[in-house]
Amino acid sequence: MEIPLQEIDSDRIDYRIISSLVEPRSRVLDMGCGDGELLYLLNENLHVRSQGIEIDQEQIMECVERGINVLLGDLDSGLTDFKDGSFDYVILNNALQELRYPDDVIKDALRVGKKLIVGFPNFAYIKARLQFFFQGKLPVTPSLPFAWYESPNLHLLTIKDFKEYCRNRGYKILAERYVRNRKEIYLRPNLFAQWGTFLITR
Repeated sequence: MEIPLQEIDSDRIDYRIISSLVEPRSRVLDMGCGDGELLYLLNENLHVRSQGIEIDQEQIMECVERGINVLLGDLDSGLTDFKDGSFDYVILNNALQELRYPDDVIKDALRVGKKLIVGFPNFAYIKARLQFFFQGKLPVTPSLPFAWYESPNLHLLTIKDFKEYCRNRGYKILAERYVRNRKEIYLRPNLFAQWGTFLITR
């Protein structure tokens, strides 16, 4: 059951899209949950049973203030504390490009979760391509806002890259949503989308 975006009370369209992909009262793990805003939104709107993982202690304190269950953890270290199928959904939003071992993390996420929601900036976005082509340097865009020397990103990927990855690993894409300038788009997303969100399963 998809919830219409206008019914999700959030300024962030990626959070609204994720909320529309999650079933009410499901079990949700947010890997790299940050300040807990997304899980708070899911708790309030969908009454999920949620758990977050975060490495930044200041963000963990913000989660606690929001009433979010959160564990201190490094995503690259794996999910050994969780049994197979512990969650209905695992969320990996705006973290994939910062991981040292993204393939291992995705595999482990799909072990503990029935479905995985992945959101990431699209490095093939047309403005990024034009900056690279005409200026000859790594692009800086709203979805890739850091200069090379301060960027947390270790793996820059495109929508096409991720779909090919899923195909090669045998993962099924259940839903795919694309954003440009805070609005959903549907035409040629690898070129025109700043952001992609995928719902996948094994």
